[in-house]
Amino acid sequence: MSHVPLAIISVFLLLALVLVLQDRWRRGAFVLGVTSLLAAWFRLILPEIQAGLIAVRSKPFDVSVLVSMGVIIVWLTLSIDPLGTD
Repeated sequence: MSHVPLAIISVFLLLALVLVLQDRWRRGAFVLGVTSLLAAWFRLILPEIQAGLIAVRSKPFDVSVLVSMGVIIVWLTLSIDPLGTD
């Protein structure tokens, strides 16, 4: 059961990669940022044993790094002017 959160995160990372490879890099980067926030949520609510490989360091460290990274990536993708492209 501890592999389910990692599997969900992996599916979203694969989706982000597919979007980037299809030249939809803004959408792919947005999905990557949201995936980071989802990983932070999993790390926050799940006990250590169920977090699996999402748990790297202490819970406060993992959550703060994942939230920071996710917020920055989402903010950057939303702040870039599309100039008529997606």
